[in-house]
Amino acid sequence: QVQLVESGGGLVQAGGSLRLSCAASRRTFTSYTMGWFRQAPGKEREFVAAVNWSGGSEAYADSVKGRFTISRDNAKNTVYLQMNSLKPEDTAVYYCAADRGWSYYSESASYDYWGQGTQVTVSS
Repeated sequence: QVQLVESGGGLVQAGGSLRLSCAASRRTFTSYTMGWFRQAPGKEREFVAAVNWSGGSEAYADSVKGRFTISRDNAKNTVYLQMNSLKPEDTAVYYCAADRGWSYYSESASYDYWGQGTQVTVSS
């Protein structure tokens, strides 16, 4: 079992920045692909970004490419999402998740463990 706890959400003006963190409970964190997803009111959960176990491979949704950066610190069992140039349409609950593989990193059904989510609100 892997427990994931997100933090760092909040209210920010358009154009601002936030950094989300996700702390994992297990030392085997290093064997998991880590992903960030988000869900806005009335919409389905969507893929945001993913990083493989070593940090050597990253992937992003087109809507956040060039603005968001995912990274991980395996010594701290933590994955981060740096969000810059935020837009009102980035408003959502952001979830981190852990997946044993990499092949289906953009598919929420592939992930085995989920955090409780953290709210990000971007005002115009």
